[in-house]
Amino acid sequence: MPQPPVALADVRALTFDVFGTVVDWRSSVIREGEALGKRLGLAVDWAAFADAWRGGYAPAMDRVRHGELPWTRLDDLHRMTLDRLLEAFGIADALDEAERERFNRVWHRLDPWPDSVAGLARLRERYVLATLSNGNVSLLVNMARRAGLPWDCVLSAELAGHYKRDPEVYRMAARLLDQPPERILMVAAHQDDLQAAHREGFRTAFVRRPLEHGPDATPDLTVDPCFDLVADDFHELADRLGLPGGAHP
Repeated sequence: MPQPPVALADVRALTFDVFGTVVDWRSSVIREGEALGKRLGLAVDWAAFADAWRGGYAPAMDRVRHGELPWTRLDDLHRMTLDRLLEAFGIADALDEAERERFNRVWHRLDPWPDSVAGLARLRERYVLATLSNGNVSLLVNMARRAGLPWDCVLSAELAGHYKRDPEVYRMAARLLDQPPERILMVAAHQDDLQAAHREGFRTAFVRRPLEHGPDATPDLTVDPCFDLVADDFHELADRLGLPGGAHP
């Protein structure tokens, strides 16, 4: 079997950011928003709605970090943002409680990027694969079951009572995987996630997802010197790690 680069020969586990790295949150939210709008007769710019919903993600977590809210799982933060956006977009009266709750759980139903399932299956031939996401455990489990994501373990910020990029989240992952951090490769499409993992001793792999914020966005794809690997998808990551099965679409 091909071998990984010498510098990564001791890696035993890969931990993955999920939103944007493994799944295409934006297209998934737009798709379900358009279906909701068609069913209820709503004229909404669902791309703008998806972007605003995701845009509320970091500010909501900061409210917890700053003590304005107690520890709150991501499902509940998403719901707080959703209720606010329904008012802002003028459609609050159109969605009853059942519709709101179902739409809020769109984050449990996000579609994977085209390379994710097969690429993860290749990586799993050699490594333990775990999520390391701000999504709560039930969200990540439901997502994995629907999308066929082959995780060995679902690790969530919920288990640490902190959100990434707080160091406690990465330390929790190393502890629960029973590995020193230098034997774990953090995989993410977001530089700050990888930089935070690197500060805790993790190895790092940057997977570029230029379409995360849509075709008209101009994402920052700069490579930090602390990244051990850079790839354009999970198949290229598997190739770079020396895994077999390189003849992929």
